[in-house]
Amino acid sequence: MALDERSGGAARTISVVMLVTLIGKVLGLYRDRLLAIHYSVGPEASAFFTASRIPRVFFDAVFASAIAACFIPVFSEYLEKRGKQEAFRFAGQFITAIALLTGALTLLGMAFPGPMVALFADYDDPGTTALAAQLTRVMFPTVLFSGVAFSLVGVLQALGHFTAPALMSAVSNLVIILYFFGLDSRLGIFGLAGAYLLGWFLQGAIQVPPLGRLGYRYRPGLDFKSEGMKKVFALMGPVMVSTWIQPITQAISSRFGSRLYDGGGVAALEYASNLYLVIAGTFILSVTNVIFPRLSRLTAGGREGEFRETLRQTTHTSLFFILPMSVGLMVVARPLVSLIYGGGEFDAFSVDITATALTWMSLGMGGYAVQNVLSRAYFARQNGTGPLVAGVVSIGANILLCLALTQRFQVAGLAAATAVTSTVYALLLLAPMQRRGEGVLDRAMVRDLAKMVLCALVMGLAAWLALGWLEGVLPAGKAGEALALGLCALGGAAVYFALAFCLGLGEARLSASLVKQIGKRG
Repeated sequence: MALDERSGGAARTISVVMLVTLIGKVLGLYRDRLLAIHYSVGPEASAFFTASRIPRVFFDAVFASAIAACFIPVFSEYLEKRGKQEAFRFAGQFITAIALLTGALTLLGMAFPGPMVALFADYDDPGTTALAAQLTRVMFPTVLFSGVAFSLVGVLQALGHFTAPALMSAVSNLVIILYFFGLDSRLGIFGLAGAYLLGWFLQGAIQVPPLGRLGYRYRPGLDFKSEGMKKVFALMGPVMVSTWIQPITQAISSRFGSRLYDGGGVAALEYASNLYLVIAGTFILSVTNVIFPRLSRLTAGGREGEFRETLRQTTHTSLFFILPMSVGLMVVARPLVSLIYGGGEFDAFSVDITATALTWMSLGMGGYAVQNVLSRAYFARQNGTGPLVAGVVSIGANILLCLALTQRFQVAGLAAATAVTSTVYALLLLAPMQRRGEGVLDRAMVRDLAKMVLCALVMGLAAWLALGWLEGVLPAGKAGEALALGLCALGGAAVYFALAFCLGLGEARLSASLVKQIGKRG
C-alpha cells in the first residue's frame, strides 16, 4: 500500500483510523493521569498494574495470535475464493471456539491467581502480593471479553471496516474516566477493577451493530475438522510463539521492575509504556490494522509484486514518521511526564523514574515500527516460522539484558532492554526476507534511512535547545509545560519536514503538495 496519490483511499482510511485511535489514546492518557494522581506508584497501583497485565499477557500470548495472525488471513481467503456465506460460517465456528477456550482459561485464572502473580512479580511486601492476587481474580474475565471482542474485530477488519474497532479503546477509557469522577472515592481499587471489566465488555458490544449492517449474523458452530479451522490451528502454533515477544518481554520487565523502588518500578514502566504507545502506537497500529487485511488479500490473490511494493512503501513511510517521534520523545520525556501525570500523589520522584523509563524505551521505537509491519507480512503469507525463531531469540536476549542492566541502571536498564529487544526482533524478521531477495532494504531505502536519521537528529538538537530556553522564560506549572511542549513539537516538526523536503524525501514532498492543495481550496 503506497501512501501516495495512487492509494488515496487507503491513506484516507488510515487517517480516519488514526484520528479515532488518537482520541482513544488521549482518553487513555487522561485515564492514566487520574490513576496516577489517585494512586501514584504506591502498592495499590503496583498491585493493580500487575493484576491487569496478567490476563492481558495470557490473552496476547495464546489467543491474540490466533485472531490477528491466523483468523484474518484464512477468513480473507474464504472471502476471495468461496464468498461471504462460507466465510461467515467459518467465522461462527472460530468465534465459538475462541469463546470456549477463553472461557476455560478465565475459570482457570480465577481459580489460581496466586501462582500467576508469583510468575509476574516478586514484591518484598506480602500485602502487595496478596492484593495483586485478589485483583487478578476480579480482572481475569477480561480474557473472555477480549477473545470475543477481537474475534468480531477480525471479521470487521477483513470486511474493510475499521472505525468501530478503532473506537474500542475510546469506549473502555471513557467508562474508567467516569468511574474516577463518580465512584472511586467510595469503591477504591476493586471498583476500578470492575470498571476495567465493564470497559472490556463494551469493546465487544460496540462491534455488533456495524457487523449487522454488513450482513453478518453470528451462528454458533463448532467443527474443528473443517478446512478453515484446520488451517487456523496449523498456523496457530508457530505464530503464537512468534507473537509472544511483546507480552513476554512486558512480563519479564514487570517482574524485574517489582524489585525496584519497593515495587514502584512496575507502575513507572506501565505509565511510561502507555505514554510510549500513544506516540508510537497511534500511528503504527493504525497503519498495520489497515494494511494487514490488504496484504492477506494480495497473498490470497497471488499478487506478489503488489505485495512487495506495499510492504516497502509502508515500511518507508512508517520510519519517516516514527524516527522523529522517537528522538522528540527522548528530548521532552521529563516535561511530558510531568504534564500528563504530575500532581496529587504523583510526586517529583515518580516523575523522574517514569521519565527515565520513557527516555530509554523510546530508543526502540523504530524497531517497534518495523517489527509490526514485517510481522504482518509473514502472517499474511500464513508463515509463522520466521517470526517464531525471531521471537524465541529476542525473548532470550531480553532476559539476558535485564539480568545485565537492571541492578546497575535500574529502571533505565529495564527500558533500554525493552528497546534493544524490539530492534533485535525487527532485524531478525528482516534478515530472511533480505536473503530471499524480497526485503525492503535496498540502496534507495538505506540512503533515505540515513537522510531520515540526520533530519531527526538535527530536529532533536533544535528541540532540546528550544526546550531549555523556553523553560527559562515561561512560567512554571502546567500551563508553562504545555506551552513549551507545544512550541517544541511545532518547531521540531517544521525543522524535520523542511530538512526532509530539502533532502528529497518523498513523504515530505507529498505533504507539501497536500498543504498547497488545501491552501488553494481555502
